[in-house]
Amino acid sequence: MYTIQTLNAISPVIYNHLPQEDFTVSKEAAQPDAVIVRSASMLEMELPGSLLSIARAGAGYNNIPVDKCTAAGICVFNTPGANANAVKELVLAGLLLASRDIIGGVEWAKGLKPGETSVAKQVEKGKGQFVGPEIQGKTLGVMGLGAIGVLVANAAEALGMKVIGYDPFLSVDNAWALSRSIQRSNSLEALLEQSDYVTIHIPLSDKTRNMIDESMLAKMKPSAALLNFSRAELCDGKAVAAALAAGKLRRYVVDFPTEDVLNAPGVIAIPHLGASTPESEDNCADMAAKQTRDYLMTGSIRNSVNLPACELAPAEKHRISVIHKNVPNMISQIAAVMGQANVNIEHMVNRSRGDIAYTVVDSLDDVPADIAQALSAIEGVVRARSIC
Repeated sequence: MYTIQTLNAISPVIYNHLPQEDFTVSKEAAQPDAVIVRSASMLEMELPGSLLSIARAGAGYNNIPVDKCTAAGICVFNTPGANANAVKELVLAGLLLASRDIIGGVEWAKGLKPGETSVAKQVEKGKGQFVGPEIQGKTLGVMGLGAIGVLVANAAEALGMKVIGYDPFLSVDNAWALSRSIQRSNSLEALLEQSDYVTIHIPLSDKTRNMIDESMLAKMKPSAALLNFSRAELCDGKAVAAALAAGKLRRYVVDFPTEDVLNAPGVIAIPHLGASTPESEDNCADMAAKQTRDYLMTGSIRNSVNLPACELAPAEKHRISVIHKNVPNMISQIAAVMGQANVNIEHMVNRSRGDIAYTVVDSLDDVPADIAQALSAIEGVVRARSIC
């Protein structure tokens, strides 16, 4: 029986993958085997020794202390693509809001009152102040061609926009998903210079924080609009506000309002609605629960942000997993411990990711109860466990 702690209200679809006969799901679990979290911050939390995995029901994971988890042998998952369609739809709305002054027109229309001049005549007289260009035929630059970026690029192309993308780490799967007519830019600077609209779809990290700063904004057309549906910190808010005030940027549509841009002219601030759809919440919860179940019960890893991918079928009899440093001689030491315990290795898988590695051993022999303890004693082993 495994115990799962939920740190936010999580869609009940998780129970499709966490049946009561195998899992106890609770908000108050003191020694959980796994955590499923949405937006709650775990950065200052004390991580219990029992914790094997954390699944973030969403794409971003800056509310989880990933380095601390890796050092403790805790697998951290996210759910890339689960909310991609929801974000894509809001980005398309953002494109239209940035192009035509729809919000200004709606607010103006609220103040219309019948009088000497009919409402219809007032509308015809006043609507000209809210004129804006069409997006068809304009150039959209997409920063980041992951699950969301690909959907946005394809949808914008279908609406008649010219689309260019920039992603130095474009995966083969995402490349296959892109429409043929979408052009790839060789540099971010070139993308910014050519685009009438720029939409950001990259993860936040120390390297990407404030990526769009004063120097990058200076490369954009003064008539351009910038859309940020990824993370506020990807843009230097003060630099964006200054560019808008100086007429060097026309619009900034952001799903993460901050003090720097909230009341700046030209800003359309949306209260983090990108993934706020029932379908998205269900999709994220479903993926998070499935990944949690598979890791706890089989050791299979998919969509981990700190451990190597290692998709596994269920073990035939016994399985032991070992998280260890990616250094020479680890496999031979693991095999030696298994041999000393008189356990024959039927099948072994080893995967690595930077400084960390993951080794899974299957055996048809009976496995001593203390085998995980013996493996943990090897220098360089972070965590070992008997899965079944």
